[in-house]
Amino acid sequence: QVQLVESGGGLVQAGGSRRLSCTANERIAVFNGMAWYRLTSGNQREFVARISDSGRTYYADSVKDRFTVSRDNPKNTYYLQMNDLKPEDTAVYYCNIFPPNQNYWGQGTQVTVSS
Repeated sequence: QVQLVESGGGLVQAGGSRRLSCTANERIAVFNGMAWYRLTSGNQREFVARISDSGRTYYADSVKDRFTVSRDNPKNTYYLQMNDLKPEDTAVYYCNIFPPNQNYWGQGTQVTVSS
């Protein structure tokens, strides 16, 4: 059973940075790769970024040029570097495969951006 654990969230001022981590308990080999999602206060889960198994990256328009997704394969860990954070980035952030597997959702990590 795949388990994903997100960490790195917290309170940050607008314009600040944060790096999130997602560690899997096993190697996940999925062609479409791993992705980051976020659940906003309106209870909408939205796609943020993903990295394919080949290493290609994709971003939502709202985070392009501010967020960077990466991975450390030997550690089964994925990262989301978030720069120039905005209040609208406030959300609970999750990792999952792309498209998401409903059985893989973890607890997420809360990111709160103050203005």
